[in-house]
Amino acid sequence: MAAAAARPGLGFVSPTKPISHGGPSCILSKGVTGSPESHRYYLARRTVLEMLRDRGCLVDESEIGWSLEEFRAVFGDSPEPDQLRICAPLASRPSKKILVIFSGPADINKAKAIFILMNILNKESLHRIIIVLQGNMNHFARKEFDSCQVKVEYFPITELFVIIKTHVAMPKIEALTAEEKEWLLLKYKIDDIQLPSMKESDAISRYYGLEKKQVVKVTYSGEITGHFVNYCYVI
Repeated sequence: MAAAAARPGLGFVSPTKPISHGGPSCILSKGVTGSPESHRYYLARRTVLEMLRDRGCLVDESEIGWSLEEFRAVFGDSPEPDQLRICAPLASRPSKKILVIFSGPADINKAKAIFILMNILNKESLHRIIIVLQGNMNHFARKEFDSCQVKVEYFPITELFVIIKTHVAMPKIEALTAEEKEWLLLKYKIDDIQLPSMKESDAISRYYGLEKKQVVKVTYSGEITGHFVNYCYVI
């Protein structure tokens, strides 16, 4: 395949080869005073704010930079999960928002799922709902969320202790618009399924909220990887 012509936002398409990124793991610092509960909430909420910003939401930049002490000054050493909710508008469509709910330590069954959904106001203004899980969620609860008119995503709180995109080898991910995707495919005279694949279930895909059939630009830049651009099709 020939190299792409110079055009802002596009580079080279490499041979078809799936790529995959694993999820984060983290052990909370033993030297931090205060309750481990508030420390967990602090780490998870900070990551969620970063994630929302990377998805194109308008968030309070100063809040992202809060220290653990500043977080505890606002929410206390035993935060109430409902107080940690975040509702952030999309920069491109301020009328649409992403709502983040911290579910608390209790398991979620069907009744709990129905209760959560019934207490969400203005569902028509929501783009997505993200639920941060501490307990388990059974099959019946998931069916309730899946039937919601808004797409619901789930993140175990332990996955949010580390901001995955800050890993030294993590590339920059940018979802192409429909027009950019069309231009890319026409440029190389290929179908999207001929691009390298990236699973929707990958940790990095979930971080950015990617969906099947999207095409993303993956930019690697570092001493180990060098600088190059790849394109992936989300499967």
